[in-house]
Amino acid sequence: MQIKIEELLKLAVANKASDLHLSVNTIPKIRINGELIEVTSFRGIESSEMENLMMSILTEEQKLILKTERELDFSVATGEDRFRVNMYFQKGMLSAALRVVASTIPTFEELGLPSILEDIIKQKQGFVLVTGPTGHGKSTTVASAINKINNDRSCHIVTIEDPVEYVLKPNKSIISQRELGYDTNSFAKALKSVLRQDPNVVFVGEMRDLETISSTITVAETGHLVFSTLHTNSAAQTIDRIIDVFPDSIKSQIRIQLAEVITAVISQRLIPTVDNNRVAAFEILLANSAIKNIIREGKTFMIENVMQTSTDVGMINMEASLARLIKEGRITEEMGMSYSLRPLELQNKLRSIKVR
Repeated sequence: MQIKIEELLKLAVANKASDLHLSVNTIPKIRINGELIEVTSFRGIESSEMENLMMSILTEEQKLILKTERELDFSVATGEDRFRVNMYFQKGMLSAALRVVASTIPTFEELGLPSILEDIIKQKQGFVLVTGPTGHGKSTTVASAINKINNDRSCHIVTIEDPVEYVLKPNKSIISQRELGYDTNSFAKALKSVLRQDPNVVFVGEMRDLETISSTITVAETGHLVFSTLHTNSAAQTIDRIIDVFPDSIKSQIRIQLAEVITAVISQRLIPTVDNNRVAAFEILLANSAIKNIIREGKTFMIENVMQTSTDVGMINMEASLARLIKEGRITEEMGMSYSLRPLELQNKLRSIKVR
């Protein structure tokens, strides 16, 4: 029986999967709570069948891009459900990874976001980075933050994404969502023109290269509140990653610029819970005067120490967050250790922390 892409997409949504993976001669798989599971009600997909499946959701222009570039990022909607799609070739055969995008944007409370984030998004200008591995909720956190601004303030919010994931519905704010390849040809070009669009809040979907990072910092310097994401594991690593992109000859200048605009780094992980769900653990870096001096002087190895002694102002490192989840019985100690960058510190936290 012919496999239909609509059936696979509906199945992914019905099972609350985060992703659907399709490959030739392989049974479709969905990712639930971080684990890949075979969809045993379907057989393996043949090569010609895979092409028919994927071509059915592409425009003629997208088909040409895929043929030329051999990979394609785009979004697709079926009814109220949206998916972020990456098509690519492996061993000459077409494959696809489809990320399920929730039809509604979760609130801070639903996501369990730290209360300090509410203070962060009230800023009129600055640079807020949300970081973590792929599939750990960065886009959802940013969408929730931007949507709260949309509901609370009268702003012009401009997003530059590849592709657009969550669709923001204007409330108190004006929303302009621009998709790479369709509304703009590059992040860098969109960022150069965004200053003429009278924005208050700008979201750059991902800082991938030197030009995009440089342009994003420039937008933040001109008095706007800017959000972006990076695939980094910690707050300190995030600062290093940004600086290391630039040539040695201008690194000192970039440190000064970044120190001036940086507001916060939120690093997050989605951890499997004891009840077969997932819960977010967070590391929060707030750019106070001590952190800004550290960035200017290139002493990022000191960031962790400042975070340890600044919990009273809302900073938290990943080990403290993991320890709290373990002590509350939401995740196992073994699971917490597997996600920790500093297991010995986590052990110390577990011995000292008290849960009320």
